Amino acid sequence: MVNKKFGLLFPGQGAQVVGMGKELYQTEAAAKWVFNRANEVLGKDITKLCFEGPEDVLMTTANSQPAIFTVSVATLNVLVEKLLDRPVGNEARELFSPEDIKTIGSVAMGLSLGEPTALVATGALSFEDGLRFVLKRGEFMEEASQKEPGKMASILGLDIEKVEELCKGIGGCQVANLNAPGQVVISGHASRVELAIDLAKNAGAKRAIILKVSGAFHSELMAGAKEKLRAVLDGIEIKTPVIDFISNIDAEIAKDPVRIKDNLVNQLDHKTLWSASVHKAVSLGIKDYLEIGPGTILKGLLRKIDSSINTVSLNTASNINSLLMSHS
Repeated sequence: MVNKKFGLLFPGQGAQVVGMGKELYQTEAAAKWVFNRANEVLGKDITKLCFEGPEDVLMTTANSQPAIFTVSVATLNVLVEKLLDRPVGNEARELFSPEDIKTIGSVAMGLSLGEPTALVATGALSFEDGLRFVLKRGEFMEEASQKEPGKMASILGLDIEKVEELCKGIGGCQVANLNAPGQVVISGHASRVELAIDLAKNAGAKRAIILKVSGAFHSELMAGAKEKLRAVLDGIEIKTPVIDFISNIDAEIAKDPVRIKDNLVNQLDHKTLWSASVHKAVSLGIKDYLEIGPGTILKGLLRKIDSSINTVSLNTASNINSLLMSHS
């Protein structure tokens, strides 16, 4: 058992990869329960999609969002069980409890899609409601993308003020994500984003990369999806988180369920403040973080945000066991 509390971090869209979660499913009952329950709730075999793909189907927004969410919760369930050195839940419901989370974590946050996962971790959202929410989130965002085709691009080496100035100057695109110092993601109409890339390079950007996403997320092109998602949230109960939860929207601790719902909806067409959110967590005195779920994207971003903090990426039983050995 590890005698310390961590910051719990959950990845967003783009972390998906065929095969994610398979080793955990095969070796850990706590992961298997989550995958099987997800299949029941969704009415489809999300487990097979995670493990076998095909890649082009997994990569769609409608599929990748519930898939990443499921893998992240399954990973967290295994982590909690191993950190507490006892089975989680009970025979009917083999899932961690909010009280379990309070013993291992002091703050939780997620990058964009990772935010609903963080809310499940904090006990603010049930696993089943969270899964239904991200399913609809992905479906609505995909529909909006088909109706209003757009792109996203990462601008490296220009400050936020310069990127915002470029976007305002041409219109039709906006800053979408402030992920790390010198890394600003823009989003909007395809032609406007492409123009912004050219202008950014001329203004001295080191690199400008079109992202492999299916639409202009965190932009005004998601307005239609936003209103549909608000109606879904109206039927979902949000509770007060049991540990600090930091929202992407304002990089502040959010406790009020009404505000949390507003932030979840507004996230679709507002920029995410990941770098500022990490700084907020660090200001609370938290220096050790766990990236829970597929990929290592967040570990890389945290290294750029604050090189003094320690981040461990967890997505297999072996690296969870390594964590236990290094901190025991």
